[in-house]
Amino acid sequence: MCAANPAPRSGQLQCWERDPAEAGAPEFFDKLVANRTSAGRMGRGEVPDRMKKMIFLALLLAACAAAGRAQESRQDISLSGTAWIEPFKASSTTVQVDSTTAYGALLSYRFMLTPTAALETNYGITYQNSIGYYVNPNHYKVLTRTQEVSGAFVKSFVFKNWNPFVEAGPAGIIFLPIVNSGTTNQDVKQQVEVGLLYGGGFAYEISPSFDIRAEYRGLVTKVPTFADSQLTTNRWYNIYNPVVGVAYHF
Repeated sequence: MCAANPAPRSGQLQCWERDPAEAGAPEFFDKLVANRTSAGRMGRGEVPDRMKKMIFLALLLAACAAAGRAQESRQDISLSGTAWIEPFKASSTTVQVDSTTAYGALLSYRFMLTPTAALETNYGITYQNSIGYYVNPNHYKVLTRTQEVSGAFVKSFVFKNWNPFVEAGPAGIIFLPIVNSGTTNQDVKQQVEVGLLYGGGFAYEISPSFDIRAEYRGLVTKVPTFADSQLTTNRWYNIYNPVVGVAYHF
């Protein structure tokens, strides 16, 4: 270093000899900076670790919630084969009605309100059957395709894998005449009737996602006239409707 100048003069570069205490200052600051740099690196390493733990915990909670929801299975959809058996009816108007058995399919959807109570919607359709009218002395046949749109409240009971249930609700029945050579009265028209659905059956659980479902259903509605006044009976049908199918829970 430059020699000490006890009488500094303005305008000249001043140099002085370091005092031993001052000479240690740079080393102190160097250590402080090094320590802070090391702490900063450690802090930067800790933050990602905490974030990883939080992300892992969030994923674990989400997986648990999804598993719990899957076990609940609050909805199911079922596809069943059905038979429509329309009973013989005789009326005070001398009109008598009988019918062949119709076969078809039923699609149902249930939403569970509680583990033992559900709301159900149904759509069913038959292939065709023949409804015969005897109007003395004439006989008429109407080939018919029938559709059902209904809703019901379902109450279930749980006994291990067996789940008996009962249901009831409103129903709309659509009688669709098939106008061909099998229909002897060509003046018949489509008819829509409002009625009642009731029934009871059981579901047997074969896995957490599937069960076999069997049920007896009844559909109460007016005997159709197909908009032909001479076919009027002023009677009500109680249509027997056995159902067997498979349900999927999700």
